Amino acid sequence: MPAALLALAIGAFGIGTTEFVIMGLLPEVATDFGVSIPSAGLLISGYALGVVVGAPLLTAIGSKISRKTVLVALMGVFIVGNLISALAPTYGVLMTGRIVAALSHGAFFGVGSVVAASLVPKAKQASAIALMFTGLTVANVFGVPGGTALGQQFGWRSTFWAVTVLGVIGLLGIVFLVPRQSVSEGPGLRSELAVFRNLQVWLALAMTALGFAGVFASFTYIAPMMTEVAGFSSGAVTWLLVLFGGGLVVGNLLGGKAADRSLMPSLYAILALLAVVLLAFVFTAHGRVSSALTIALFGAAGFATVAPLQKRVMDKAAGAPALASAANIAAFNLGNAVGAYLGGLTINHGLGYTAPNWVGAALATAGLAVAITSGLLDRRRRTESTPESIQLQQVA
Repeated sequence: MPAALLALAIGAFGIGTTEFVIMGLLPEVATDFGVSIPSAGLLISGYALGVVVGAPLLTAIGSKISRKTVLVALMGVFIVGNLISALAPTYGVLMTGRIVAALSHGAFFGVGSVVAASLVPKAKQASAIALMFTGLTVANVFGVPGGTALGQQFGWRSTFWAVTVLGVIGLLGIVFLVPRQSVSEGPGLRSELAVFRNLQVWLALAMTALGFAGVFASFTYIAPMMTEVAGFSSGAVTWLLVLFGGGLVVGNLLGGKAADRSLMPSLYAILALLAVVLLAFVFTAHGRVSSALTIALFGAAGFATVAPLQKRVMDKAAGAPALASAANIAAFNLGNAVGAYLGGLTINHGLGYTAPNWVGAALATAGLAVAITSGLLDRRRRTESTPESIQLQQVA
């Protein structure tokens, strides 16, 4: 493994930790600033909005700059955002810090995916992307539970100080380990934006949004599902999240290897598996052992999609892989927000805490349908490009 991938993974670990750790610190933040839990929860929505806006915007701005320089600048933005959060005297300043940190999120993973792929032969590019995203998955195993425990013990600000230090370590790793990247020779932003005229790019983004909407429709409500339905204590939820995070790590790496062998068939299989697991979760959530096993499999199936989806959009946007890749990260976060909203609707309408799993299964199935459509368009184009087809068209 190139040492540069380790530097990218460290940056991904810090970003993943700061994105999700706030979920475990909402009571402390709400108490400190005298706001309600739902108001504190808007810090999650604010971060997601920052990702959606920042991903394509900052990537486009940096399109004519060396990718290594862009990564260094993005880690600088991330550090500043978390420093603002750690020092925030008011709720509004904390929200500002969260949004500033989020601006770097999508662009970092978008540009980082391109850099990771450039470090290895073409046959191993999906695995290299998966290794970078391992930092994000490991954050869910160690960073989020550890950051939550740190914040509960020493105050929520200590968590943001710790994440700031992680950002500095990631920045130094990029400076010293990532090789210098050449400046794009493309004609500029107009060329970058032109890739979005390609229907296949939009289909790839739709796969991402629908697939992860399915994941977050269920995952957002995993705590009440486990305590109210499965019968776990609230203290056991942390360990169940660690189990989920372990599944993320395994699924992420296996998904990358599968995509290197056969990209689209892997996507079909993984999205189908995700839909089946979520459908099964409706029933397995009623038992402790069955729900724990399903959570691990859910994590594996959910994050097995990440590297293949990222590779798909990069392949279909060869003229501007960094911008399209960053847009794909925005699509992940859009899916997160939509899935959480739709899952919440089912609970609000009295359908119970397992109802979001039905929604998740339906969304994952919709993602699979889009993937199959995209694959069929590829097959049709290849068929039309064969010598026999071209000859028949000339005769006609």
